[in-house]
Amino acid sequence: MTSTFKAAVWMAGWLACMVIMAVAGRETTRELHVFQVMELRSLIGLLMLVPVIVANGGLNAVRTKHPWRHIGRNVAHYGAQFSWLMALTLIPLAQVISIEFTMPIWTAMLAVIVLAERMGLWKNLAVVLGLVGVAIIVRPFGGPINVGQLIALAAALGFAISVIMVKALTRTDKVVAILFWMMVIQSVMGFVPALYEWRTPSLYVGAWLLVIAFCGTYSHFCMTHALTYADATVVVPMDFLRVPLAALTGWLVYAERVDMLTVAGAALILTGNLLNLKGATPAKR
Repeated sequence: MTSTFKAAVWMAGWLACMVIMAVAGRETTRELHVFQVMELRSLIGLLMLVPVIVANGGLNAVRTKHPWRHIGRNVAHYGAQFSWLMALTLIPLAQVISIEFTMPIWTAMLAVIVLAERMGLWKNLAVVLGLVGVAIIVRPFGGPINVGQLIALAAALGFAISVIMVKALTRTDKVVAILFWMMVIQSVMGFVPALYEWRTPSLYVGAWLLVIAFCGTYSHFCMTHALTYADATVVVPMDFLRVPLAALTGWLVYAERVDMLTVAGAALILTGNLLNLKGATPAKR
């Protein structure tokens, strides 16, 4: 049943999880290496996912006939998450989130190459605006490029590759199975690097690790539920609130300032995403 109000409530949960996770990521990486943070996030998240697996029928809910697709998807996602957490330690929150929002634009470009989808007028405009927005934020000709900005851009591209692969997986596997194999595969991938960089976390950081695991696992369920109550063209623009919320959080928690060029670049990227949504909306008869 369609309900914009219920969709907004679920999206509020998504937004809260994502903004809190950004703060938690920065706090944990002050003391621990990113490899260890990601490993503990996967292991704790797997434990938190157990009740959902049981509620969906146990092990039958996580069976898959495409293990290699899951492995390929999680290699891309692991690299993207590593880059995202690393970027949080190098540049302001608002810049990380703004650059991350180029992900739908890279996804549209990859869909043309991988899925043979067509690029219409609106998608082309979205790509152009997104690229211009990134150029304004990164400012490649205004002096040395900040490495953190390039890492954030790599994260957005990695998330786009992951989205394309997830789109294929959702045709055969349940959402709970995709999440389960994400936790398992990434736990295996990061075990040795995390062991090499291992440090016993303090109680303070341990609490933030629990926050990362919870928000990283259940934010997806908030988004999924929101999409059950409203169309993507209604739900996705609500996610754009993450940019000003991240800027506000960075200002309140870390006293970060946001310059006007970052605001202008973010506005172009978000406008491009809106045009991309417009192009994806079927015309009414």
